[in-house]
Amino acid sequence: VQLQASGGGLVQAGGSLRLSCAASGRTLRDHTVGWFRQAPGKEREFVAAIRRIGGGTDYTDSVKGRFTIHRDNAKNTVYTQMNSLKPEDTAVYYCALGTGILSSTRDPRAYHYWGQGTLVTVSS
Repeated sequence: VQLQASGGGLVQAGGSLRLSCAASGRTLRDHTVGWFRQAPGKEREFVAAIRRIGGGTDYTDSVKGRFTIHRDNAKNTVYTQMNSLKPEDTAVYYCALGTGILSSTRDPRAYHYWGQGTLVTVSS
């Protein structure tokens, strides 16, 4: 299984970016896919997830109303649209795939495969 995260970049506060997580070796609609981020000197934290069954979504409170995660089954890709970006959103963003029923969509230990990360930098 390979996950390819892309879409990061440098943007001013208030701007938008769209992250992509493309997969090979797995069909994403059959798995829960999550996004996590890690800022310098901080632990990796949960951002958003889309569940394998029903496509339900989950967001950390700090991104609710600004980020939207969705899945394009035809492209086997999960996207996260990030709007109204803030400097505190600056981090390396990772997508992750979990197989089976996850104990928690928010726990990074529940995921089995990880992409390489894409850097998001939001300037003030």
